[in-house]
Amino acid sequence: MPDSFTPATLLATLKASTAFRPQGDTVGNLTLGRGRLNGCDVYVAIVENRIASGSLGVRDCDKLASLFRIVAIQKIPLLLYLDSAGARVSEGLPALGAFRHMYRAAMAMALSGAPFTVLLGTHCYGGASMLAALATVRVFSATTQLAMSGPSILAQTAGAAVDDDMFRAIAAAAIGAEARVKLGAGNTLSWNNVAPQLPQHSHERHQQLATRLPKGAAQAMRNELVQRKDLTALYPQGYQLVEQGGILSGEARDAAGTIKLLGIVDKKALGAERAWALADHIWRLAIEKPQRLHFLVDCETHAASLDDERVMLSSYLADVAVALATLAKAGTEIETTVLGQLGGGVYVLLAAASTSVNLLHGALIHVLPNRAIASILGEAQAVHHELGEYIGARVAERELKVGFLRG
Repeated sequence: MPDSFTPATLLATLKASTAFRPQGDTVGNLTLGRGRLNGCDVYVAIVENRIASGSLGVRDCDKLASLFRIVAIQKIPLLLYLDSAGARVSEGLPALGAFRHMYRAAMAMALSGAPFTVLLGTHCYGGASMLAALATVRVFSATTQLAMSGPSILAQTAGAAVDDDMFRAIAAAAIGAEARVKLGAGNTLSWNNVAPQLPQHSHERHQQLATRLPKGAAQAMRNELVQRKDLTALYPQGYQLVEQGGILSGEARDAAGTIKLLGIVDKKALGAERAWALADHIWRLAIEKPQRLHFLVDCETHAASLDDERVMLSSYLADVAVALATLAKAGTEIETTVLGQLGGGVYVLLAAASTSVNLLHGALIHVLPNRAIASILGEAQAVHHELGEYIGARVAERELKVGFLRG
């Protein structure tokens, strides 16, 4: 086999090597099937760039979720070919809700011990890259780009012109296959790594991710007490919160007892360093196994910077999601409460493990920030939605109405 493939050759090799047999009709960009590899039965799922940059709409996500649930039960290896820009923005909130539930099933599959390998086509952006980050092995095509944000959005954030060829070349190099493979940790260009492998323990992955961050990133910072009118109204029986490095942690009380609290509410985009620190808080809670955890959030989106993408931000966001899913699997009831705004991959990683997503009256959930939607669709969309729309789209479960001014 060659050392690396074009996307088309990688897909053709997957089909030939597994004697791929489609099962059912293609739905959107998704085709499911069965095959055999190295004498073992395997499931094969193929997401191609047929419609809207290979994005995953409601039907695609629901069908993938069903497959992930089967794989989690049967423990038959799954090979997923993924050439996708993430959730289908043009379908709006329903696509976001479907992606939430698909990602929940994907995390359950990853935690089940079922072997999961992803083979990557031309691009893998946004939520698709978070899905790829759950795999034990990612096999890259020579031209793959994997990132939460594509070059055009990275350019916007950096203040460069979207058509600046030099910046786009720098960005493409940072998120391209060669750079990803240098990170190690299951990233490869070799077909020899396609053979199903048992998953690494999720907490071991978490510790490995720390080695990619700048030295001193996790240094101790001063704890500051936090008092907010909205939280006083939400927890009238009392709460204690401290903020350290942009992360809230503490406890609240209600008639049923103690509630653990975590949060990010400073409106800043979630980058790799803070995501790792947040996951570390959650992994420590996984030892304690609290009965309830409330996650408080006002964070519109993930960070869109080259520094965050160089370390593969998708892995850090997936780390938070898997830590929460591990906590939920151990019996902790998790609720996410949106105090201001929430969107994109940060929404997915929190909502996927939550039994309930709550909106403070006036809070907003976005598929993506307006500038990102404009970059994809050519125009921004209105961001206000009624509670019924959130519920109908499976994005949120309830609204919390309290008599105070937020903040």
